[in-house]
Amino acid sequence: MRFVRFDDGGEPRWGRVEGETIEALDAAPWAGGVPTGARTPVAGARLLAPCAPTKIVCVGRNYAAHAAELGNEVPAEPLIFLKPPSAVIGPGEPIVLPRASGNVQHEAELALVIGARCRNVGAEEAPALVFGHTCLNDVTARDIQQAEGKFTRAKGFDTFCPVGPWIVPGMPAPSVRVRCFVNGEVRQDGSTAQMIHTPAALVAFVSRVMTLEPGDLISTGTPAGVGRLVAGDRVEVEVEGVGVLANPVQSEE
Repeated sequence: MRFVRFDDGGEPRWGRVEGETIEALDAAPWAGGVPTGARTPVAGARLLAPCAPTKIVCVGRNYAAHAAELGNEVPAEPLIFLKPPSAVIGPGEPIVLPRASGNVQHEAELALVIGARCRNVGAEEAPALVFGHTCLNDVTARDIQQAEGKFTRAKGFDTFCPVGPWIVPGMPAPSVRVRCFVNGEVRQDGSTAQMIHTPAALVAFVSRVMTLEPGDLISTGTPAGVGRLVAGDRVEVEVEGVGVLANPVQSEE
């Protein structure tokens, strides 16, 4: 089962994918959405980002090899930061390289979609509170990040949070392959088994800081191999068991 947001020429709608058909739902699946009876071919619909989060919580340096490639120490606790909802785009939408940066990089990640409002939960409770998981690209203006020593501007530009193409229900398996391809070439190839902090631990940690709302995203960090994107590239984030999130790259006009 896969859940999507889509547009078939009208208002954005929720749906579930059955084979090559999307069956429309009357609400988000975590809100109890039920089928409306309307169906549309997957090929005839434009897939949108599969959720509309109030916030995107990302985790830095959750893979030791990635921390090392950027010359950073591994933090004792999860290093979290926010990306704004305005950064979210869906599959097929272009990542726009801002004029302010000369070194925009990809970061392939597994992301969790929260299914219920929660606060101060334990790791053992996390599986019941996560609706599902998806692919996310934590696009980063690396030169800005390194110059400022901060995350907000470097990771907050419009289009810097591709998500999708759909949500697979439930928590991911303990070991899930996460890869990034640029123009068909493998750039990143890691496994969630290499994470320092597990997905369940991350949900618990974030919930001790802020209330998580249904549809919010927690992105769990990126494996080693991040690299620069240039106009004309096609970048793909592949999460085992989910699929491929593909986006073209273009310069800011």
